Amino acid sequence: MFVKICGITSEEDALLAVAMGADALGFNFTPCERQIAPGKAADIAKRLPPDVLTVGIFRNDAPDRVIKVTLGAGLNAAQLHGHETAEETREVRSKVPFVIKAFSAGDEGLRRADDYGADAIHIDSAAPGSGEVFDWALAEGAPSNRRIILAGGLTPENVVDGIERVRPWGVDVATGVEKSPGVKDPTKLKDFINAAKRASPAPYEGGPERPFDWLDDA
Repeated sequence: MFVKICGITSEEDALLAVAMGADALGFNFTPCERQIAPGKAADIAKRLPPDVLTVGIFRNDAPDRVIKVTLGAGLNAAQLHGHETAEETREVRSKVPFVIKAFSAGDEGLRRADDYGADAIHIDSAAPGSGEVFDWALAEGAPSNRRIILAGGLTPENVVDGIERVRPWGVDVATGVEKSPGVKDPTKLKDFINAAKRASPAPYEGGPERPFDWLDDA
């Protein structure tokens, strides 16, 4: 099970998450309580193992800015969390090694997710970052031939239920492992990662081989 810890704002939390088994870390470049400057994200990314997927989070930014900030910070992935079009998503993917396209649960766009050319589809609540759990049945419209990352109100207590219900390729959490916005709780972080890793991963079919070794083991 692929585990992404989002809302990283410090080197301490980044290294802690990786040491506990996180596969990816998310750096939020949108205005919010967990926003981080690209320069600080770059400093943190330099200290991480090369097999950790480092993800810049963007919302409704122009493709040129997404590409510039992601590559300038030394990150190897971008997550588009707004109303980006399929064309804009494909433009980012032409320059960034790995792209995650986010959709709200129940969004009609999920049925056209293949048009976006993203490497993974991120399904969240209607209020991303709020820590709200959505009706997991709304994730059923996602294409079965894509890597699905489940988010939205996940915690150490409910992540196994979410995995069993949705059968995603991966899970993503921010609020559920924090003691305050942008500050991780070591115990919650450990419990979440351990619970997710113990859960049975969903089978994944299709998709070309990607440049990151950890994908082969996911």
